[in-house]
Amino acid sequence: KDKVMATTLADETSFMLASNTFVFETGPFNVSQQTIDTSHPSSPPKQLLIIAPTAKGEYPVIVFLHGFTLSTSFYSQLLAHIASHGYIAVAPQLYFMVPQFLPTSGYEEMKSAAAVTDWLSEGLQSVLPKKVNANLLKLALTGHSRGGNTAFSLALGLGGTLCKFSALIGIDPAAGITTGTQVKPNILTKVPRSFNVGIPVLIVGTGLGNVKRGGCLILPCAPDGVNHKEFYNESQAPCYHFVTKDYGHMDMLDDELNIFTKLAACVCKAGQGSKDPMRRCVGGLVVAFLEYYLY
Repeated sequence: KDKVMATTLADETSFMLASNTFVFETGPFNVSQQTIDTSHPSSPPKQLLIIAPTAKGEYPVIVFLHGFTLSTSFYSQLLAHIASHGYIAVAPQLYFMVPQFLPTSGYEEMKSAAAVTDWLSEGLQSVLPKKVNANLLKLALTGHSRGGNTAFSLALGLGGTLCKFSALIGIDPAAGITTGTQVKPNILTKVPRSFNVGIPVLIVGTGLGNVKRGGCLILPCAPDGVNHKEFYNESQAPCYHFVTKDYGHMDMLDDELNIFTKLAACVCKAGQGSKDPMRRCVGGLVVAFLEYYLY
């Protein structure tokens, strides 16, 4: 498995866990959802959305980094799917969607994400349900869109976090709007296998992320040259690459969104019909990958 490089179109193939649970269906664990503000006694450096199993046990932890101008709450259905299979999902709100708080560079997001990961060992346990324990020796780093780029930057050691990650996942990662305008720091080099992260990597791309919405003058949300294909090309084994060919960059978000996110989502080319198959596909791939490498 140390030499695996795989590219696959995500289809209706069935993946089953050791527990005989299909990864594309809701898992066997009931989950709880809570928002922890920075004013909480545990003093997280950023507001956190935490979705965790309620049953007694010890579970791996996933840090999830949101996309540009998005709220962590818009990923609650996706994260609940993952958590229901026995994972603790921690999603920091790296910034809020108002002009004065928007990041000017990726360095700010990296710094915030690093602060949250360093906080985990001090504060996470105190905010979890009773008898639910976090296993930080099995810590996965995940991000969507620009958050995926931040996750890769952090895994490359650019954020200064003290945490050691066990797995890295990019969900339709995007490093900018063009190859010449990458989010700082510029991590894409066009050099194959240049990402030396030292941990297993999963990349889930979309087939419509690089397509402009019809009649729209705005660039695609995940353009060629800075999207999932480039992240895969620069990743080292073991690395897995899946493409949800009929879905778009925002199609893993919740069904219920606020007006601002609906407008943002309208900019991105979307797939037809319900988004539920996309969420279950992405969630299932994440669960199968983590089951293989963390258990």
